Amino acid sequence: MRLPLIDDLTDAGSRLIERAGDVAGRALEPSVRLGVTGLRRAGKTVFTTAVVDNLLKPDRLPFLDVVSSGRMQAARLQPQPDPDVPRFQFEEHRRTLTGPDADWPEPTTGISQLRLAVRYRPAATLKRVVRSMATLNLDIVDYPGEWLLDLPLLRQSFAEWSALTLEMAERAPRAALSTEWRGWLGTVNPAGPAEEELARQGARLYTAYLHACRTTDGLSLIQPGRFVEPGDLKNAPLLTFCPLPGTPPIRNRGRGTLWELTEERYEAYKSVVVRRFFAEHFAKLDRQIVLLDVLGALNAGPDAVADMKRSLEMSLEPFRHGASGWLDWLFGTKIDRVLFAATKADHIASSQHPALRRLLDDLVGDARRAIRFEGAGVETMALAAVKCTDTVAAEHEGQQLRCVRGIPIGRDKPTVLYPGDIPDVQAVFERPYKFLKFRPPPGMGADGCALPHVRLDQALQFLLGDYLE
Repeated sequence: MRLPLIDDLTDAGSRLIERAGDVAGRALEPSVRLGVTGLRRAGKTVFTTAVVDNLLKPDRLPFLDVVSSGRMQAARLQPQPDPDVPRFQFEEHRRTLTGPDADWPEPTTGISQLRLAVRYRPAATLKRVVRSMATLNLDIVDYPGEWLLDLPLLRQSFAEWSALTLEMAERAPRAALSTEWRGWLGTVNPAGPAEEELARQGARLYTAYLHACRTTDGLSLIQPGRFVEPGDLKNAPLLTFCPLPGTPPIRNRGRGTLWELTEERYEAYKSVVVRRFFAEHFAKLDRQIVLLDVLGALNAGPDAVADMKRSLEMSLEPFRHGASGWLDWLFGTKIDRVLFAATKADHIASSQHPALRRLLDDLVGDARRAIRFEGAGVETMALAAVKCTDTVAAEHEGQQLRCVRGIPIGRDKPTVLYPGDIPDVQAVFERPYKFLKFRPPPGMGADGCALPHVRLDQALQFLLGDYLE
């Protein structure tokens, strides 16, 4: 019994040495790991592209103190710290946004990473005594939004996840979308023999149901996320399972059952995919921004809004939030600042931005209070990582209306539109809304400046300002 204990102590010692080395390195040239998190279509790729572009050319960041005070020297892209993670294609995404046929980047289908070094003069007297110039390394990871919803699986057994998933599938609007899959479940005996073809058929029908949830009704709670965005796991046995009706005692009816096969694959998925993804990319975060497409959820209707709120709360549970301390090097970092941001704020008139923020406050209220209880700083904001409209005044039936001017998706010329008002939280669940989406404006970036935005500098000040003191 001594050998396992020695091995455990050796592993623990190795981890402490590794963390001590990380701390020593960060003291000389500190780095901050910014978690750009959010559900599907929230705008993570556009946000990351805009952050990098504006730090490389910071003239559009008047509310970032290191810029407004004249202390920022320059920023440049660096080799990324993890050689086995693909590079975030910043240049390609920027060309997509600013090219002759300007468009939004394609949705992310795999993980990527980027490091940006920011060179600046310290503001604090003590830091200036130690060195006249300092460098902060900013690390950002981009990933499909669906993968975020895998994190709650870490705390659920196969039986618990199956029961919860089946309960949701039996309620509107999911009931109509899951008819074929649930019909197949009615013909299957989970305690029967484990047949590979049955497992594959169930996974195929369940995956079709998840795609319908995502594309038909704009629902957010899609689990497991790799079923709809498999990345490099396409056709892997890890993705050939689905929830089953029944209870855990089924496992005691003999080995080799369909339940046992499915449960083993579920646990393997958690271990090989989810736990590794969390440990490598989320467990070491210092700061976090949570992007939410509130306008898109309003368009999809009350069920989509409720689903987004539930998905958000579930996905945040595994993160370690709280005030940072000097023992973080020993026990691992905590996320000590979190920003909730309603994206695409430029799709409505600027006069409606306060209402959008108030609605965001209501939707994330429970999550925000839970994070604050743990000791982390929390803020909310309405922003647009890339600004593609202007707010203009227009007269209609003798009234002055605050409208937006831009190119709606599906059109090729600028149009002045009245987008309507942002509802209060009670009205959100009464009916769907119709806020239009817009294309990036032609010629953006042709002036040599960074991508235009709404409050990106204020977001960066909250997330990074103290690191750049």
